Amino acid sequence: MEPDLRFGWTGTVGEVILGATRSEGGTRSRSYRIGGGTTLPFMEKEVASPSPLIAFEICDDPQYWSPIVNDFCGELIHDPGAWAKTAETTYGADLVRLCLTSTKRRDFSEISELGKTVETILASTTLPLVIEGSNEPKIDSEVFQKCGETGQNERLLLGTAEAGRYRSIAAAALAYNHAIIAQSPIDINLAKQLNILLKEIGVQKDHIVIDPYTGALGYGFEYSYSAMERIRFSALKGDADLAMPMICAPSDSLTIKEVREAEGTDRNAIAVEWEFATSLAAAVAGAEIICVRHPDTVGRLKAAITSLKARTGV
Repeated sequence: MEPDLRFGWTGTVGEVILGATRSEGGTRSRSYRIGGGTTLPFMEKEVASPSPLIAFEICDDPQYWSPIVNDFCGELIHDPGAWAKTAETTYGADLVRLCLTSTKRRDFSEISELGKTVETILASTTLPLVIEGSNEPKIDSEVFQKCGETGQNERLLLGTAEAGRYRSIAAAALAYNHAIIAQSPIDINLAKQLNILLKEIGVQKDHIVIDPYTGALGYGFEYSYSAMERIRFSALKGDADLAMPMICAPSDSLTIKEVREAEGTDRNAIAVEWEFATSLAAAVAGAEIICVRHPDTVGRLKAAITSLKARTGV
């Protein structure tokens, strides 16, 4: 007798579509339908989506980026377009995540430049795009409006909505039909509350991706894993307010002491080890999208995920 791999669950993780091809009104070479899971990760008999997907993170102002990544990528970090193209053609990423770190500058007001940057990225890569916007409430509305308008018809994934600041990003997503990253601080109840708030102002369930927040392995990831596990269980048990795909960004892995203080030829290897280990754990916990920053993490993570799928028959 075959075991019941659904364990009696009747719920399903909701689906979100990212990216739009030319036939769908956009310019991407592919689109992804993430979510759709009916049991635990890597236990699906029939896989509804290609997840977990790997998003490679780039930025528009490298002074706020990991010095390890900056040193490894060299001159690419000063050309976001070339960096995005390399993520697709050389690193093998599934998506590109553009972090608008320039908005961290004091008294930032160059909103029009953000639009040009987004245009450059869209022209340089054919991959679906995730955009991490401002962390400054004073300019949120303008930043997300510009990003949403520039990426109209491309079905972007915009981040990040939080409990104290979600209306500006929701307005841009609703106006231009983009999806939203809803981030809460490693707490299932706060994640659910934020999803409810977003739905109350008109954001549809199929436009929300949950970010439970990701600590580095050994530096709090056990809490992230537990929150992700509970979110997945709740979705499978039928909780519609938590039945959304999840995204994880283990960038904290590149700032921990072991990586920060590494020297010489071991520096990159150690950075990749920490980012890879945290990312793989996130995949096992149920993340449909995993965002990484070190180029060498992409291939290694993809190989590990392929191996996991092969061992479980997925």
